Amino acid sequence: MIDAAQDRVPERMRAVHYDAPGGAEVLHLVEMDVPRPVAGEVLVKVEYAGVNRPDVIQRKGLYPPPPGASPLLGLEISGTIAARGPDVDCLMPGQPVCALTPGGGYAEYCLVPAGHCLPVPGSLTMEQAAAIPETLFTVWHNVFERGWACEGETLLIHGGTSGIGTMAIMLARQFGIKTLVTCGTEEKCARALEIGATHAINYKTQDFVAEVKALTDGRGVDLVLDMVSGDYVIRNLQCLAEDGRHVTIAVLGGMQADINMAVVMQKRLSLTGSTLRPRSEQFKTLLADEIAKNAWPLFGDGTLAPVMDRTFPLAEAAAAHAYMEAGEHIGKIVLSLG
Repeated sequence: MIDAAQDRVPERMRAVHYDAPGGAEVLHLVEMDVPRPVAGEVLVKVEYAGVNRPDVIQRKGLYPPPPGASPLLGLEISGTIAARGPDVDCLMPGQPVCALTPGGGYAEYCLVPAGHCLPVPGSLTMEQAAAIPETLFTVWHNVFERGWACEGETLLIHGGTSGIGTMAIMLARQFGIKTLVTCGTEEKCARALEIGATHAINYKTQDFVAEVKALTDGRGVDLVLDMVSGDYVIRNLQCLAEDGRHVTIAVLGGMQADINMAVVMQKRLSLTGSTLRPRSEQFKTLLADEIAKNAWPLFGDGTLAPVMDRTFPLAEAAAAHAYMEAGEHIGKIVLSLG
């Protein structure tokens, strides 16, 4: 039996969608049926939705949603529980949560697996809460689980003032990891240092390979978090110390890389990567549990909060995408459903 709160949920809702892939201008408001939760799901009345690079790539037709996921954009939200599936008793109607979603966040209501929700603590606004899940889940899995980052090590982060970059800087600092970051302007370098980066490198005016070697006394870094791929990979490998790890989470610079495998063998390097969205519901629930135990308390006690840039109304989602693609933002962009 579906939770009684379902009776108070409207039949229709506003959402942002597009008729065909294209530029930011294809995004527009539509009206559609409100989805209903089934076993294991909750329906969240959305207050804010995060805007992320995968949304842009999906809008362009290059990142289709996985089977069974909502065709709507939006991989993270904050809001309140509006209704629950028949077997969900861990979350209460009206409870404020933020969540990693399989899609559908750009709407007034969004279905989410119950295990992918995190309670919003009093130290965070709902606007801030919507800016956390996608980057936190991504960074935790790739830096700490796949990348085996440990206290005392050094991490190179490309895109240091992006949502992913700022989250990685803050988390690494809390766990005793030094961060070297690359940014495209002096302003962004300065901001990255304010956020907590150990060193910031302007990749447009400096050779980041030479800078990394100089900053590490020739040793190199223990881990690279790479969002560029392409011709950056061979340069990243030059930055790695012996037994270093290279983790790829995006291919903004191209999907192909020319790698000297002799270097990989000589330095005993490990290369890995991941995409989070297609992973199973069970995997993401286990990841949420790990985050709740190890990272979420840092947000709960006010130690950490996301770096926020701008908030756009839902109806201006096209402007939010254009702003993200311009590349001038520092931190997170969110949509307001209010």
